[in-house]
Amino acid sequence: MTERAAHPVAPVIPERYRHSVIPHIMVDDAAAAIDFYERAFGAREEFRLDAPGGGVLHAEISIGPSVLMLGDVSLEAAEAGSWAAPAALGGGTSVTLHVFVADVDALAERAQAAGAQILQPPTDMFHGDRTVILRDPSGHMWVFLTHLADPSEEELRSGLAASGI
Repeated sequence: MTERAAHPVAPVIPERYRHSVIPHIMVDDAAAAIDFYERAFGAREEFRLDAPGGGVLHAEISIGPSVLMLGDVSLEAAEAGSWAAPAALGGGTSVTLHVFVADVDALAERAQAAGAQILQPPTDMFHGDRTVILRDPSGHMWVFLTHLADPSEEELRSGLAASGI
């Protein structure tokens, strides 16, 4: 076993990232996506690093206490197959982003007015949350939820069975 050098221990993870997995999505126009997220979801831009050749290399936004990282897909990354925006995948995506908000109905109205496609309108779900499912103009899928109740495991199972999912 090797000895570590003695030095003050700094937090390994910044405070704002300590209790979550931070999604990092790729889009074809990050500046437009950030503008949409501000208008539709009330997001706040926290940080932006522009790419030397134009576009956004890396940005961070907050939606409530949740943090999302995003950036433009470079031509080189797309050609190498290492990163892709949903449009490059034929419009599909393998990730859905879940965010809890205080008023899912108000968010759904705001998002639809900003250009989001509502796939499931706000609905009280068996799992205890009022939920809306939408697709943003970049093709990313979002589930916004307002927590209503804490069903027991038995209630979850019977609710799932009754839902027909």
